[in-house]
Amino acid sequence: MSDDSDLGRETAPVVRRTSLPVLGAALALAVVTALGVGIVVRFVETERERELRGWQVRLGLVADGRAAAITDWLERQRVTVGTLAANASLRLYLTEASLAGNDPARMTEASAQAGYLRNLLAVTADRSGFVATQPARRITATVQRPGSAGLAVLDGEGRVVVASPDMPPLDTRLVAFVRDPSAGRTLLDVHSGAAGRPAMAFRAPVLGIQADPGSPPLGWVIGVREIDEELFPLLQRPPTAEKTAESVLVRRADAAIEFISPLADGTAALGKRLAASTPNLAEANALAAPGGFSIARDYRETEVLATGRALAGVNWTLVHKIDRAEALADSDARLNRLLLTLLLAIAAVAAALIAVWRHAASRRASDAAARLKVLATRFAAQGRLLRLVTDSQPAAMFIADPEGRLRFANRVLGERLGTAASDLVGKTLSAVFGPAAARRYTEASRAALTGQHIHSESERRDEGGETRVRRSDHIPLGPDTELPGSTLVVEEDITALVLERERRERTLRELVRALVTVVDRRDPYAANHSQRTAAVARRIADEMGLDRVIVETAETAGNLMNVGKILVPEQVLTRTGDLSAGEIRQIRDSIQAGADLLRGIEFDGPVVETLQQSPERWDGSGPRGLAGEAIILPARIVAVANAFVALVSARAHRPGLGFDAAIDTLLKETGAAFDRRVVASLISVLDSRGGRADWAEYARPSVGAA
Repeated sequence: MSDDSDLGRETAPVVRRTSLPVLGAALALAVVTALGVGIVVRFVETERERELRGWQVRLGLVADGRAAAITDWLERQRVTVGTLAANASLRLYLTEASLAGNDPARMTEASAQAGYLRNLLAVTADRSGFVATQPARRITATVQRPGSAGLAVLDGEGRVVVASPDMPPLDTRLVAFVRDPSAGRTLLDVHSGAAGRPAMAFRAPVLGIQADPGSPPLGWVIGVREIDEELFPLLQRPPTAEKTAESVLVRRADAAIEFISPLADGTAALGKRLAASTPNLAEANALAAPGGFSIARDYRETEVLATGRALAGVNWTLVHKIDRAEALADSDARLNRLLLTLLLAIAAVAAALIAVWRHAASRRASDAAARLKVLATRFAAQGRLLRLVTDSQPAAMFIADPEGRLRFANRVLGERLGTAASDLVGKTLSAVFGPAAARRYTEASRAALTGQHIHSESERRDEGGETRVRRSDHIPLGPDTELPGSTLVVEEDITALVLERERRERTLRELVRALVTVVDRRDPYAANHSQRTAAVARRIADEMGLDRVIVETAETAGNLMNVGKILVPEQVLTRTGDLSAGEIRQIRDSIQAGADLLRGIEFDGPVVETLQQSPERWDGSGPRGLAGEAIILPARIVAVANAFVALVSARAHRPGLGFDAAIDTLLKETGAAFDRRVVASLISVLDSRGGRADWAEYARPSVGAA
């Protein structure tokens, strides 16, 4: 016993001394494991967010295209009905009928006129699609099956004067629509038509000959058409490669959401309604926040990625979505494999730690030291596994602690700096990157830590005589990690992407410059007008402190506002004498024609919408009836810039107004034609930003007008 006791007394201190390095190694292993967990988990979340941002862009592009196609289709129907309402023969007929008390006997050749109008409606209906997609089958004798689509002219009492074949009878819904006193209401929303198929109705007032624009109409032109074979297919064009991608039209109906279009599950148009309060419903989210992006459940109770677009002129919202399982299947599988690898590594580390603790307590000092060596070997293996995960990524990655020292760096960063990644650990940011770059990294990391969100920024650098563009994401490591207050920096080289974008912007600028040159050559009397309008619009937008996209949109639209003159005959543009009413209208409508020409060109901002809305007036008396804030801001800016340049520019037949006289003229129209804020910004540029000196040459006639 004495021998055993002596052995125990001799061995105990050795065991205790051996336990100290075991504890230290175990603690270091736990710290590194926790650090690895924090890095990989944060990296996985960053990759997941990046994948979602990519899908948000892809879904948004498809939604924008399909929303534009539907809006264009609706506008074509309004134009068809409005053109008929403006027909001189039709207006003359209703004017004469009104004067004759709607008595055909008191009218001149009433039957012939009605026959002409009936043929006009029939031809227009056939050409523009206001005909039944499945024409009503004629029945013998005097019985005839009611039609389901067509065009009709109604008198002031809402009675049908003449109609195209298959025009449905005026049911209660159509009569209420025609008699609706709302002057701006041009369509009857989607409903079940006479044939039980989804249909819409469009109307336009018919004014008397020589009647004032505000006079009560003598009657109406109304068009009814079925939409299932022409409108709904626009939701699927162009087709996408995704199997579960779907675009649907929805609208709010009291406390419910009504699905206007057919659904992928076989539900017919107008065949489904869901409560707007349904929790996490994708279609409800799109209605509440058009333009937003959400991960929610759709009408099938399937989790989807979805975005929405509100359609102008109707209370519809287009929802484009794709099943989350299809969209993120590859990404989820890849990230799950990465997490599984990490969990296995943690399990291996934990097993090794438990083994060390169990054996260190019952072994002699030599055995404990051997176990520690084994543990160190395993620890190094786990560290290599962690580094393998980060080194396999194409981006440079490092962790900076609150004192500005590198706590981790991957292989990509080491290769970029020409040194081993392990040699960077422990060095300060200033020593590794230089004082200027260190200051930039520190400020970005501070911003990420302050807001506790990912802070991203891009920077151009000269590296070895070559310009490189790098984007860095600064990810805060929270208090639940082993490095609280530190940031994970993921830096990618996006030079190719940026250069491609700049190349596209240069190409677009060259296209704009070429179009402006063509217009100036065809219309020498207004040469330089577009460039001057663009310059004034940009100065106004800068003065208002708007972001880059809005500023460049205003400038580009100013340059392109006269592109439509390409469609105006040159002899009309260069004529020095008086123009006919039709020629004046042709020149005035050239802005909208230019917008139509540019519709297929991809701009960074809403250039086409700006051109379309620039003739609108603040009080709503413009061509489309848009008023106030409903007119997009670039269009309001271009309207003021265009009017200012027109007033101050000299022409062959008159000198330009002085700046003060031009401003007085604009101020008189402020609140009626122009936005007060835009006019105020123009005055600020003139009086405080050197505008008078910069634009003094505008008073001199153009070379072509001399």
